[in-house]
Amino acid sequence: MSLENSITDESITLTFLENLRSKTATSHKNLEALPISKSIVNPKITMEEYALYLSLMHDVVNNLEEAIYPILSDVIPDLIERKKAQHILNDLKFTKSEKKQSHSPFDTTQISIPFAMGIMYVVEGSTIGGRFIIKNIQESFGFDEENGASYFGGYGNKTGSYWKKFLNVLTDFETKNNAEEEIIAGADYAFRTIHKHLSENSVS
Repeated sequence: MSLENSITDESITLTFLENLRSKTATSHKNLEALPISKSIVNPKITMEEYALYLSLMHDVVNNLEEAIYPILSDVIPDLIERKKAQHILNDLKFTKSEKKQSHSPFDTTQISIPFAMGIMYVVEGSTIGGRFIIKNIQESFGFDEENGASYFGGYGNKTGSYWKKFLNVLTDFETKNNAEEEIIAGADYAFRTIHKHLSENSVS
């Protein structure tokens, strides 16, 4: 590959990721603005709030793993390593909290691979935020990645590299399939769906 082609490919990749972030910025901010989303970064978080957030996010992550992982099995090579639903159940058990009634937030009928990649982008991206959230959980409850906060622990000190690996797969997939529009639509759908799920099932 020539230097010129390499620079062009890098520019396309950056433009795609910039568009992905900018075109989902509103739905992303709306999700972060929910009271339940704010509660997990609040130093005054209660155990009840923590358990509720975990329970609702288990719905999201479990739904993803059961219905969307199979769609992406030939696209993301380390998919199995990215499973997180059991971590949430372990955290709930550690806190002696029960899983609330289960829901399946995503409508997974007729989801395309690019759309599914957009959903995956949102859930995988949350691992980066989790590394900041876990600090608040540690200070509030004394939990750590092994005891009570394994979900927010992400992939431990490999969280950053796992995120970069996913972005590499995502951008390579987009380049080969010219799928920017559908990936962005999937990501925006994920932010909006998680927002709806959290807002409808948490105390205002």
